[in-house]
Amino acid sequence: MEVAARINQTKYNVFQWRYELSVSKKLALALGVACLIGLAAQVRILLPWSPVPITGQTFAVLVAGVILGRWWGGISLALYAGLGAAGLPWFTGWSGGLGYLAGPTGGYIIGFILAAMFLGHFTDKYIRSRSFFSMLGLMLFANFVLIYIPGLLQLHFWLSLVKGEAVILSQLLMMGTLPFIAGDITKALAAAAIARGITPKSAYNGEVDKDKWRSWRLP
Repeated sequence: MEVAARINQTKYNVFQWRYELSVSKKLALALGVACLIGLAAQVRILLPWSPVPITGQTFAVLVAGVILGRWWGGISLALYAGLGAAGLPWFTGWSGGLGYLAGPTGGYIIGFILAAMFLGHFTDKYIRSRSFFSMLGLMLFANFVLIYIPGLLQLHFWLSLVKGEAVILSQLLMMGTLPFIAGDITKALAAAAIARGITPKSAYNGEVDKDKWRSWRLP
């Protein structure tokens, strides 16, 4: 029991420390996480029928929102997108430049920002969201709605306007969604388990459910 109590106190101290950091230190932390996302982007599997590769980015993005919180998770991904567009070669395949962001996978990168902000918001505001099943549901929503919708929209426009290809919905899904479902669910399961393990189950910044979450929390 003493060991468990120490672990729980450590998790609380870390997240409270993160919440109370100065802006300059939060910016440095966000930049560090953006670098990790850039490294995860290099883990890729190319698909012969699609311009969208399988990468490790999604897992890193889901965890980034939990670690950095409601605003700084989004800022970290905005740094990743903005610096990459400015030429820093940390997009997939060590690529960079505005042309990459305007390419077939640029919409997914925009979705990363939305997903990190979404997950950070719930992590910071609701203790209940830090359970495994709550976090898994939030991560699946972030992945398949907030990331995939802008990703598929830009992929469609890129195919139509740049490549001059008229694709139907089933073709678009085969290029930009269906091959990734199993892997994304696996990554969401792993990220939710990590989030469950590292997040404190006590309030560190005035969460709205701090006095009542225990009566209806999930595992």
